[in-house]
Amino acid sequence: MPLPLLVVLVLLLVFVVTVLAKAVRIVPQARAGIVERFGKYRATLPPGLNLVVPVVDNVRYIIDMREQVVSFPPQPVITEDNLTVEIDTVIYFQVTDPVSATYEIANYIQAVEQLTMTTLRNIVGGINLEGTLTSRETINAGLRGVLDEATGTWGLRVNRVEIKGIEPPPSIKDSMEKQMRADRDKRAAILNAEGDRQAAILTAEGRKQSAILTAEGERESAILRAQADREAAILRAQGEGQAIQTVFQAIHDGGVDQSLLSYQYLQMLPKIAQGDANKVWVIPSEVGKALEGLGSTMGSLAGVPDHVDGPRTRMDLGPSEPDVPERGESSADEAVAEALAAAEDAANPGRTPEA
Repeated sequence: MPLPLLVVLVLLLVFVVTVLAKAVRIVPQARAGIVERFGKYRATLPPGLNLVVPVVDNVRYIIDMREQVVSFPPQPVITEDNLTVEIDTVIYFQVTDPVSATYEIANYIQAVEQLTMTTLRNIVGGINLEGTLTSRETINAGLRGVLDEATGTWGLRVNRVEIKGIEPPPSIKDSMEKQMRADRDKRAAILNAEGDRQAAILTAEGRKQSAILTAEGERESAILRAQADREAAILRAQGEGQAIQTVFQAIHDGGVDQSLLSYQYLQMLPKIAQGDANKVWVIPSEVGKALEGLGSTMGSLAGVPDHVDGPRTRMDLGPSEPDVPERGESSADEAVAEALAAAEDAANPGRTPEA
């Protein structure tokens, strides 16, 4: 084969290979290729292997169809109360129409950034500082609505808009810190006051219960002392009644006359003379006349006979041990009345009881 023909064949082979290389275009997954023919839009290449006309067709742009995240630097925004705050935002968007994103806007990322800043200034300009700091969800919803409507013609869809941070001025930040510190101190003072009030209430309740228990104890003690004094009085009355009964029974059994009383009087004279106040003790010279006068004086006493015939038959006085009645005012009064009646009966044996 002659050399010129060989060169032509080689050049033809190179041309074919070059044309084939230009005709075959591979588009990655989640991307779209914009094909232009002589500078005019012709078609959109899907992901995978695609064939184009070499030299005539040109793949001008490869558009990323995935969701993109763009963070914008902080921007100064003036609130309704004329305070300047620094706000930085993050936008999540996705290209839905690669043709519109290519030919409707020159730089859609820069356009989204500028639109976000202007919309943010409009929204925050109608809210005061406190509302700006506490209404992030409202601001995010407003931004997303405006951006989604405006970027629809650009072939974009704004999925989310988030505010990363809001930085108030340093003076406002110091005032907010002082206010929060004052609020914390106020809550602490309120809690301390509540604790003191609860402690005072519990202390008063304890003192009240203690006073009630002390009063109940004193009342029970007074009742028991009164019952003990009443029973002691009953026992003393019964004892005195038994003593009176015993004395009168002895007098009744022994047959006491005036001579015995005179003798008892003589025995009591030394006891009468005892004592610091008794300096002089005069004894009558005629003891017999004194005894006679004493006997005549004592003879007028009721219940003492002048002469007796000897011991009489002993009366039954009942049990010598006193009965302690059950607790109760009526039983105590009846016991005292019975003791006094028995004493009167013993003093006047022949007296008939009145009906």
